[in-house]
Amino acid sequence: MTWPTRLFVLAVGCGADATCRVDGIISCRLLDLLDPPVPPSAAPREGVATRDVVVDPAIPLRARLFYPCRPTGGEAGGGGGEAGATKPLPVVVFFHGGGFAFLSAASRAYDAACRRIARYAGAAVLSVDYRRSPEHRYPTPYDDGLAALRFLDDPNNHPLAADDGDVPPLDVARRFVAGDSAGANIAHHVARRYALAAHTFANLRLAGLIAIQPFFGGEERTPAELRLVGAPIVSVPRTDWLWRAFLPPGADRTHEAAHAASPAGAAGIDSPAFPPATVVIGGYDPLQDWQRRYCETLRGKGKAVRVLDYPTPSTPSTSSRSSTSRSTSCSGLRTSSPPAAAAAAASTDLSASRCTRTSSCGWG
Repeated sequence: MTWPTRLFVLAVGCGADATCRVDGIISCRLLDLLDPPVPPSAAPREGVATRDVVVDPAIPLRARLFYPCRPTGGEAGGGGGEAGATKPLPVVVFFHGGGFAFLSAASRAYDAACRRIARYAGAAVLSVDYRRSPEHRYPTPYDDGLAALRFLDDPNNHPLAADDGDVPPLDVARRFVAGDSAGANIAHHVARRYALAAHTFANLRLAGLIAIQPFFGGEERTPAELRLVGAPIVSVPRTDWLWRAFLPPGADRTHEAAHAASPAGAAGIDSPAFPPATVVIGGYDPLQDWQRRYCETLRGKGKAVRVLDYPTPSTPSTSSRSSTSRSTSCSGLRTSSPPAAAAAAASTDLSASRCTRTSSCGWG
């Protein structure tokens, strides 16, 4: 890692630790100071405009919408011009990381990451500002994620149709769920909940699942957890604290929310409505063994899985390994390689090939 990256990782870890109390409470005042929100911007920045959308006023549940603006030609690496003409935009429903407890759709790191995904993939990105633990434990973020899908299923809720006639409509046949870290955990559980209830959706169909270093776990300590117990940002003690703050009182990490390879955690995967998946695994991530088990579970259920396996600490960072099983989940997004969402995260200064979970700067 470069020295700026090392210092940033150290600052993130120390800042996160400072907000956590031993009684399972988070200092919201300090957290707000460390993570000031980025306001939405109707004026395009880097070819992408944003607006905040109310998904469910009763909760209230909000989301931030990112969409490439026309004209969008000439973006480096972006191919955004094609999406900016007349074609409907594919939609990525995105869930930010932060161990279920930290950060938001308006956090600077995730505002930048979603903006990059929208620009490079030529897609609309709906970043869900789900409710966070410890105030809102399992299954609240999953409920919020499914509510976001139902919001998009209703044409009357089309968030781009309000006052921007120059923006293409949304393509209901190309909807993706994606997330980073804890957000990838949410994306998985939202996808399987959708699969179990697909018959209740009139229009929405999921074309793919993109899980960037998903936050899974279990009671046993895997070789990667033992080897990387003190890893920056996502250390084993921190992940244990986050699970205690999120899981139901008295539950352990064999719970379906954590153990995605368990029968309960995998329920719905074998449904035809559960989409093909792309999974990004980071070699500095202590949870990587759980992520590989997750991939094997998907394959065992007959699902197409593409794995982007980045170097381990002993592997040169200039050479990443991409192993593909059967097919990619991102066929509906404009991508080169790696897939659009993973490429957007990996192209940041804090890429998954350089350090743990800094692809979008989340903590868990």
